[in-house]
Amino acid sequence: MTIHRSALITGGSRGIGAEIARRLAGEGYHLTLAARNLDTLAETARQLREEFGVEANPIAAQMNDLDQVRNLVQAHADRFGGLNALVLSAGTGTAGRVADMQAKTYERMLDVNFRAPITLVQAALPLLRKSAAEDPERGAKIIALASITGVAGEAGLAAYGATKAALISLCETVSLEESGNGVSATAISPGYVDTDMTAWKRDELDPSAMLRTGDIAEMALAVTRLSRNAVIPNIVLSRAGDRMWRAQGTAIETPETGYAASVSR
Repeated sequence: MTIHRSALITGGSRGIGAEIARRLAGEGYHLTLAARNLDTLAETARQLREEFGVEANPIAAQMNDLDQVRNLVQAHADRFGGLNALVLSAGTGTAGRVADMQAKTYERMLDVNFRAPITLVQAALPLLRKSAAEDPERGAKIIALASITGVAGEAGLAAYGATKAALISLCETVSLEESGNGVSATAISPGYVDTDMTAWKRDELDPSAMLRTGDIAEMALAVTRLSRNAVIPNIVLSRAGDRMWRAQGTAIETPETGYAASVSR
């Protein structure tokens, strides 16, 4: 039986999310891509359709609007009928010390980095279970972009790291609860990644020393190829150097993107 696999990817318009989308399209996955900016998203979807001949459906959505988040899953179900991979790549981060951070700042990070992912997982589980049953060799996968700051604390990134630690814990618990149904979840926790959003930092940190979006996408692709019997709770990718478990930046960096003060993807 031919299996027509599909994936829903948030933060899919650029950077890590777009590169994961590209790798999955190369494997024949049909895609729902979600991000805030429809123009950028539509262009990414167009390129994937032309290069790989897959369906790529762009949907603009705000991750801090849970109704829009739930509607993403329904739109994917209406178009593809199943879901083999849910990729949670959208995220936001604002640097600041605990003593000084305003509530509205960490509330947005909680919304985008944790409430949206857990809402997506809840909404998508019926589809994931269905596809896992139809693909008994691989099952279905949830892949969440966390951060090395969710594994080891970093000064200035307490709230950001805490939301990513919550995401890592969520993945482990989902696997405990759902892997018997063929659905497992993996967090990917990178240090500093070279994307188009890190240009402001390149005078201080050579891009050649950063992780590549392809490094992260390669890990995500490998997870989708695993059998349903294999569960990986968390993959940590550190940059080369002498700070193995640190973001390896300054206190005002967001490790995945390098934006100072505030960043979204």
